[in-house]
Amino acid sequence: MHVKRVTLTSKKNWWMVELDQEDEKPVHSSVKSFSSSEETAVIPDDGLFNRKVEEEKTKEQLSPNPSIPVYNPPRHPTSIFSFPTPTAYSAPPNPTANLAPVAQGSASELFKCVVKKPDVVQLEINGEMQSNASDVTTQFLAELRVYTTVSRHRNITAFLGCLENVGMVLEYIDGRTLYEVIRPRPALTRAQKIGFHNQLLDGLAHLHSFGLSHGDLSLLNIQVTHSSDTIKLFDFGRSVSIDSIFVSPSDEPADPFQYLSNRSGTAPPKKVEQIHPGTRPFAAPEVLRGECQDPLLADAYSFGMILVAIDRVEVVDLKPWEQRKDVVPDSLFVGCEVFEERSRAYLRRWDSRKRISKDDMMSVDG
Repeated sequence: MHVKRVTLTSKKNWWMVELDQEDEKPVHSSVKSFSSSEETAVIPDDGLFNRKVEEEKTKEQLSPNPSIPVYNPPRHPTSIFSFPTPTAYSAPPNPTANLAPVAQGSASELFKCVVKKPDVVQLEINGEMQSNASDVTTQFLAELRVYTTVSRHRNITAFLGCLENVGMVLEYIDGRTLYEVIRPRPALTRAQKIGFHNQLLDGLAHLHSFGLSHGDLSLLNIQVTHSSDTIKLFDFGRSVSIDSIFVSPSDEPADPFQYLSNRSGTAPPKKVEQIHPGTRPFAAPEVLRGECQDPLLADAYSFGMILVAIDRVEVVDLKPWEQRKDVVPDSLFVGCEVFEERSRAYLRRWDSRKRISKDDMMSVDG
């Protein structure tokens, strides 16, 4: 018998295999599940069958029929969080220093937190297994690099460490996204608008001072707390380092584990990274064209679009074909009362665009 088709069922670690019974030779093979070290054996049983196997086996050929290749990602994202965990990913000193406990007992304090774990998807497309494992790995390593490089800041979500075989632990934010703040079109005062501006500027300038970009800055990746309207930047999966070599997003991705292997005393070679398009209309035109070579300037463009949305107190958009050509119509600034001049400076072409700097903080009375 030959294996005709292999598909992943809704049950974790189980596979459905359809056999071609024209060949009388029995086939005993194994298919590796991406979400565990457990494997599923292929054993004939009326054409459709599945069976869970508890032991690991050596790699074998799936079938003498080569028509359906099996996708085997080089590294699985969960291996990032397998012990021994790199010391750089451990909890920072006194990680809960700026967090308020939700409850206290005689011998303990309780804190709310967020556990972020990899979500790997496998699909069979045209007879081949496809997976997002490589991209998920790249995004988690990029986010971990931000949280373990950048020092603690009021406007950046706090990193609390990693859990073995699970994921990263982050500060719980009792709030809503900036998109949810602006969508109802509330009557924001000048002081509130400037407050959002100064906090965003402070957090981004702090991030940029470490040579790292955000990479996907938008109204959806900014949290605003309920209690004090404090801005919190999060979701750094598309962050890149200004010290890297940048290649087109359409190129083959480089080894995402290169960052882990460059922890020796010698200077590591420059990392090769890709700058992927973020959320429109906040993604810079050069990013949309696949030509970006300065990710910090790309963040500045996103910041300019966010300022327009805050100033107009509404969700804004641009025509995609115009945005790719660096066209910014005057109609975009209709209704801007506070940030028009600043926004225009951030939305210029990359070679004349204003950079983000803490020196540009605004005074409410100014």
